[in-house]
Amino acid sequence: MDLGISGKRAIVTASSKGLGLGCARALAEAGVHLVMNARGGDALEEAAKAIRADFGVEVTTVAGDITEEAQRDEIMQAIRAQGGADILVTNAGGPPPGMWTDWERDDFIKALDANMLTPIALMKAHLPGMMDKGWGRVVNITSMSVKAPNPVLGLSNSARTGLTGYVAGTSRQVAPHGVTINNLLPGIHATDRAVSLDQGAAKAQGVTPDEAKTQRAAGIPARRYGTAEEFGQTCAFMCSVHAGYMVGQNILLDGGAVTSTM
Repeated sequence: MDLGISGKRAIVTASSKGLGLGCARALAEAGVHLVMNARGGDALEEAAKAIRADFGVEVTTVAGDITEEAQRDEIMQAIRAQGGADILVTNAGGPPPGMWTDWERDDFIKALDANMLTPIALMKAHLPGMMDKGWGRVVNITSMSVKAPNPVLGLSNSARTGLTGYVAGTSRQVAPHGVTINNLLPGIHATDRAVSLDQGAAKAQGVTPDEAKTQRAAGIPARRYGTAEEFGQTCAFMCSVHAGYMVGQNILLDGGAVTSTM
């Protein structure tokens, strides 16, 4: 399927690996030029080099912590130099797991900065330009925990649900200008984050990480973890010309793990 976005420009944050990289590669495959961001400069450059070689698109890299205002400003400068962003994909690593007794105010502030306030700041910075053009796509990578809270991911549950509420209202305000905002909710995917959670589960249960992974996969109707590639292709469709009537939605990509009729 031709997604109709060849030649457009996208910002994808936290895109040197995992789900962010899956999204960046899928957009590049559709002919989209990229501004990629990640904290690790070496991994970011390696990912960008591979994308240039595989898809022939322009890729600008901005290494640094996207939760810091200076880094967001650098991304703004990079995208302005190229005529502004048509597509924004926000992504950030999730907060650490734990119990409610483990977290203090500072822990919640860090989670809110990374998983709620930073995506909001990026949207506020780029939505006006999209609205002026009369076309734009925003996809926020959140989590299945927005629909089915995970007891040990209280920090993530809280911050990402707050972002979801913001998007619910904002998406309806910008839709008349040809701009859509939607959220993509991953379940367990085969990424570094899954490895970390497998290790935490293994420690808590007194089993090996492989045994913990097998147990977790058994609880997913698809009986496997998702892949970054299929996640990226879903994101690319949500950024396409074919998704212009999708507004303020929360799209689960979880292998059927969340049991719900809605």
